[in-house]
Amino acid sequence: MDNNSEVREFLMSRRAKVSPEQVGLPAGPNRRVAGLRRTEVAVLAGVSVEYYAKLERGAIGGASSSVLDAIAAALQLDDTERTHLFDLARAADGIPASGRPRRRAARSAAPRSSLQWVLGTITTGVAFVRNSQQDLLATNALGRAFYSPLIGDGGRTPNLARFQFLDPASRDFYPDWDAFAQMCVAIMRTEAGRDPHDKGLHDLVGELAMRSDTFRQLWGSHDVRTHGSGTKRFHHPVVGELVLAYEELVITADPGCILMIYTAEPGSASAERLGLLASWAAAQSHPLDAEAISLRIDLG
Repeated sequence: MDNNSEVREFLMSRRAKVSPEQVGLPAGPNRRVAGLRRTEVAVLAGVSVEYYAKLERGAIGGASSSVLDAIAAALQLDDTERTHLFDLARAADGIPASGRPRRRAARSAAPRSSLQWVLGTITTGVAFVRNSQQDLLATNALGRAFYSPLIGDGGRTPNLARFQFLDPASRDFYPDWDAFAQMCVAIMRTEAGRDPHDKGLHDLVGELAMRSDTFRQLWGSHDVRTHGSGTKRFHHPVVGELVLAYEELVITADPGCILMIYTAEPGSASAERLGLLASWAAAQSHPLDAEAISLRIDLG
């Protein structure tokens, strides 16, 4: 992930998404490019054509915040895309985006005991910690049951991106698989821009690009996003369809790691099924209880 190439491909892909009509310019005949021309972006941003062309070739180091803001406005970047552009510029200047000393790739080691205690207090929702490489580092009890198709029988650290693109079971687990795939890659793009020296993330991108045509195509689109909050739909092999709201929380003590919590609307069918899943998980060590709960699920 060469920074110059990242800048070039990102700016070109954003320019291709903006039509002249969107920015109040006449389209004119015989346009040979999708979206805006370089000259049009330069005019909208108030910089010379030569300077914008230099930036789009990847030479973004030294660009001022005012210039980057002007380009972001000209290309109609959203907040996440604008932040990504600034991250790429800081990387070109050799400045960590976080303002902290450059960190090594996030480790897959067990999290702090206190963090695991926090997860343990969340009993009615799915809670887990992941790092920038999409490794599933820790879960609460309901999270282990929820992600049983991903976690399996152990071995290598469970990874959300590998599950998404390399495990056929993900297409059953994620009914909206295409949307999940786009989201996963866009989040990874954002992480790569935030920390371009994360070797673990580089290696994961290389592995997925070699093994998944879909991943390679989506990675080439240069879309970025942050998770934040929203709603997702799942199909769990034990309890069936679940519609869950999610909230993403940054763990400030562990840069690059986030705490994700999935909850169901109180009183909904998903809340009932999530409760059944919690009971099923708790009963796995008691065969008779597990059999009774399985019967309830089959009858329900």
